Amino acid sequence: MPYITRPSRQTDYNQFPSKTPIVIDNGSSTFRIGWAGESKPRISFRNLVQRPRHKSTGETVTIVGDADPTLMKYFDCTRSTLRSAFDSNVVYQFETMEYILDYGFERLGVNGHKVDHPVLITECALNPVQSRSKMAELLFETYGVPSVAFGVDAAFSYKYNQQLGICDKDGLAICAGFTTSHVMPFVAGEPVLEGCCRTNVGGYHVTDYFKQLLSLKYPHHMNIISWEKAEELKREHCYVSQDYASEVQLFQTGDKTAEEKSICWQLPWVPPPVEATPSAEEIARKAAIREKQGQRLRDMAAAKKSSKINELENELQGLEFLHQQLSGVEEADIPSFLSATGYVSKQEIESAIAKVTQSLRKTKGEQVEMEEKAEPSNAEKYPLIDVPDNMLTQDQLKEKRRQLFLKTTSEGRQRAKQKRSEQELQQEKINQLDEEKRLENPELYLEQLNAKHKELSEKVEQRKRLKTNGSRPNGNQNPAGGVGRGERLNAAKKERMRLLTTAAFDRGKGEDTFGAREEDWQLYKLMGKNNDDDEDEQDEDEAELARITSRLQDIDPSFVAKVDVIPVQAAAELPKFRPTTKEDFQIIIGVERIRCPEILFQPNMVGIDQSGLDEMVGVSMRRLPTKGNGVEDRITSSILMTGGSCLFPGMAKRLEAGIRMIRPFQSPIRIVMASDPVLDAWKGASAYAASSQFSVQTFTREDYYEKGEDWLRKYQLSYSVR
Repeated sequence: MPYITRPSRQTDYNQFPSKTPIVIDNGSSTFRIGWAGESKPRISFRNLVQRPRHKSTGETVTIVGDADPTLMKYFDCTRSTLRSAFDSNVVYQFETMEYILDYGFERLGVNGHKVDHPVLITECALNPVQSRSKMAELLFETYGVPSVAFGVDAAFSYKYNQQLGICDKDGLAICAGFTTSHVMPFVAGEPVLEGCCRTNVGGYHVTDYFKQLLSLKYPHHMNIISWEKAEELKREHCYVSQDYASEVQLFQTGDKTAEEKSICWQLPWVPPPVEATPSAEEIARKAAIREKQGQRLRDMAAAKKSSKINELENELQGLEFLHQQLSGVEEADIPSFLSATGYVSKQEIESAIAKVTQSLRKTKGEQVEMEEKAEPSNAEKYPLIDVPDNMLTQDQLKEKRRQLFLKTTSEGRQRAKQKRSEQELQQEKINQLDEEKRLENPELYLEQLNAKHKELSEKVEQRKRLKTNGSRPNGNQNPAGGVGRGERLNAAKKERMRLLTTAAFDRGKGEDTFGAREEDWQLYKLMGKNNDDDEDEQDEDEAELARITSRLQDIDPSFVAKVDVIPVQAAAELPKFRPTTKEDFQIIIGVERIRCPEILFQPNMVGIDQSGLDEMVGVSMRRLPTKGNGVEDRITSSILMTGGSCLFPGMAKRLEAGIRMIRPFQSPIRIVMASDPVLDAWKGASAYAASSQFSVQTFTREDYYEKGEDWLRKYQLSYSVR
């Protein structure tokens, strides 16, 4: 199985004797492996596995750790995700763990069939026996290691810093890790496991919360704010606030201090090109090109016009020849003679000749004389309507249906035109009567007009409220028996659906004759109604209100019309396009700098109902089995911060302030930072594996086969290093 990751130097395996232990710091974030007695691990990589397919060969490859971005373009990663062997900080996916150990041993130079070296591997405090036994089974059965030792990473870090004189024998280790945080007390140099305390919040949750806040704040830059970039920004700019509530209030006010504490992250941005003013030569060149294109279009139009003139002349000659032949045919033989030509009468041919002649003159650009002709009768306009169907061909039957449709439409337009004329005449009479009344008594007329305007306004507004809320003027719950706007609209929709279904059902019963009868067009009138009883009355009231409003605006200078709605033009106006600027590609990191690390002290901010780091110290002190003789004061006098999440600026002061609130007055409190919070666990394990006590503290392969899992349950590593 191929492995791909960032290049690193490989160890010469032959320079180490077979009894030199291998030290593994198996963290949920980073896997570190090296030889005992060395000052730093030989190999470090992210504790992740990904298995994508090669785009060309389709082969599945295993990518462990940090993948090279230049190589990832050859693989399809859409169907593979990053997998971790950890659940919080407990190993539970041992298939993934095997890939990581294979890669670690291979990079270290252990290329044989088995690993003939003792192994010291770190684990979390109070690791479940099931996870420890599975790890021992993997190391013994798969890799054939001679012996294994398990140790707590926080204890190794504390003991290493104790050797450096940073902390005392009695103390407390606060380990803020990647997925969890632990507090472990030490008495006489040994960890007190009964006093351990854990919370499921770590650096992963800080980064994830930071990414979520920035993605919600800048959703249009969500693709740029990756998890890795959020991790980098968190390490560079986040810090722990000493007074979180007051500092958040400071960012909310947005004063100068908040602006100074905010960080601006400028994304890549290319300014839009500025169009330069064209020169005289460029303008002349473009004008010449446009003239050339225009001449080409004119030539094409002239050729098209000539072609159309030829077609019309040929058509006119054919119609005139047919008309001449028709003059020698008897009247009774005309239908049979014209059956093959597509025409049915001599009048139709003459009409076609007139139309073609007019089109030809218009195409040639000649003046077309508009002759006053009498309106032709329906028999002349629609000659096929009265002809029986059995005397017509299929094409003529289609033409007959078309003529029926045109006749019905034309008659409908005539009726509508006549109705509009009658309404205009009636409205003109009403206006004359109003003007006569106004001239007789202007004051009384204006008073009556205002009263009618007020009455109609209230009536229309009341009807609008009823439409919105049903029979509830105040918008409350619809009382029993009341029918609101929703019920009426539902009834109208049902009626329209019934009409559509009926029309579709009738249409599928043979020929499509919809529109041949005048009754068919009543269907659209029925579908256009809301089926409300007061709809017609409402339209009349609104029309009358509009007329009175217009009349008052003409005769009363003090009248102000009420504007209820925004004009359609203003509502439909779209925002103008604005080119992007440099500020559009800036991400301002303000309150996020303190809000994200705050979850280490207030995990409930991300929905985790557990204690923060300062509260965990008090819980751990209460769990101590032995108290008195100044043990608690000695422990709080040597509090060590370790783990990657302790590197936030201001962490020590915030922890001291929180611990002082839960300890008695004037209790000694001293908080120190580990020499290397990230690597001290591996360094402490390396120093212990190189000591003489390590060989008697290991769990050998013989112990595994003879004693099994029960002995692992009782196994505990002694951290006394002299």
